[in-house]
Amino acid sequence: MLADTFVWKRRCRTVWRVFIVEDDPDMREFFESGVARSTHLCVAASAGTVAQALALLDEADPPDVLLTDLQLPDGSGLEIIRAVRQRFPACESLVISMFGDEDNVLAAIEAGALGYIHKDAAPDDIAQTILDMKAGASPISPMVARRVLAKYVSLQSRRAELAEPPPQVLDDERPALSRREQEVLELIARGFSYQEIARLQRVSVHTVQTHIKNLYGKLAVHSKVEAVFEATRMGLLPRVSR
Repeated sequence: MLADTFVWKRRCRTVWRVFIVEDDPDMREFFESGVARSTHLCVAASAGTVAQALALLDEADPPDVLLTDLQLPDGSGLEIIRAVRQRFPACESLVISMFGDEDNVLAAIEAGALGYIHKDAAPDDIAQTILDMKAGASPISPMVARRVLAKYVSLQSRRAELAEPPPQVLDDERPALSRREQEVLELIARGFSYQEIARLQRVSVHTVQTHIKNLYGKLAVHSKVEAVFEATRMGLLPRVSR
């Protein structure tokens, strides 16, 4: 039987159920406390290792959100993200990790994560970050976004060196973006947060989230990084040169 501290919590009604996987007790308690303070969220379960997390998934009601670290004592949080995505497709995954390098970020996104926050930039209000994600946002630290974009630029340069032209996108295949959506897209590509974009555009954060949700729909993507990749490929953003 699992240790008492790693069990499914009280049943959550009319709120999002959050499954937390973090091996550091203080950080796990910080996440649990932040989630518990929101009337729209509840801590459905918490675990400190991959094994404990996978065991809990076998006996659990479906969680709505997975909040996980990547570096765990017995493996990687990527394994948990993949398991949750396979068993509970509606569950959305948010990574908060000390790993901010391009390979780990891309691996997490490929595994199914919709958000990626570096621990050094962990928000004080983790509950609001989760609610933003459930509302259609894709939280990602500006530092992480810039590194991933740098990786993308590097890949594009390598492709050019190999004389492999990128696939051409016809004008009629490009989605029509409103002026405001184009402006928000360009600010996303520069690594600005929702709050910063709202301040620059002199609109509410909710309005920014609406523009981003519309952008995701038009570009057929699910995250900021994917949005920038697709927009660059389609010629909606200028290609960055080194």
